[in-house]
Amino acid sequence: MERLIVLDTETTGIEPSEGHRIIEIGCTEIIDREITKNNEYHQYIQPERNVGDSVRIHGITDKFLTGKPKFEKVVNEFMEYIKGATLVIHNAPFDLGFLNHELKIFGSDERIEDHCKIIDTLELSRQQRPGTLHNLDSLCRRFEIDASARTVHGALLDAQILAQVYLAMTGGQSTLFSNDGSSNEQDRKNRKIIRVNSDIGKIKVVQANEQELEAHNNYFSQT
Repeated sequence: MERLIVLDTETTGIEPSEGHRIIEIGCTEIIDREITKNNEYHQYIQPERNVGDSVRIHGITDKFLTGKPKFEKVVNEFMEYIKGATLVIHNAPFDLGFLNHELKIFGSDERIEDHCKIIDTLELSRQQRPGTLHNLDSLCRRFEIDASARTVHGALLDAQILAQVYLAMTGGQSTLFSNDGSSNEQDRKNRKIIRVNSDIGKIKVVQANEQELEAHNNYFSQT
């Protein structure tokens, strides 16, 4: 079973070295290239500092965060959730920098990379289409993914959208949530699926069926 966790964070600023902290973590799970519905992780976090100007980006206010748990109260649950998974993150150094900084404040020498493999969709997009825009809104337009609900940045919503973007980037569309598995079972039986290793995850390669091969051969025999 291939388990991916698409992860995003919201923070009080850009640099953890300047004392900025995480205020929200959102995660969406992908298992065998299907976005699951009932195993997301979402947590608001009390940063022990003012949100400041970043409220214009995510809309999360100091008042809203009053009474929310500190990172040290949620760290064990969060680490257990992501343990052993491959993390899919857009601009991974940013989120990993903040998460590792929170672990350091908590008193841990661990790093997220010690527990999880990382896929950076920003770097993947740059490799696929250099010279184009690579932010999440641009990727949604490129792959025709509905991001109309994204009026402000939100960790869980952005993780849900990025999950769809990642599947489109790596060779297959998916609905936001998987269904009961009843979709066109006969078509699945008629196809031979091969899983190949790749730096961007496991991608399904669908071989042509007998009719398609015959049509292909007939075409070239007539040219």
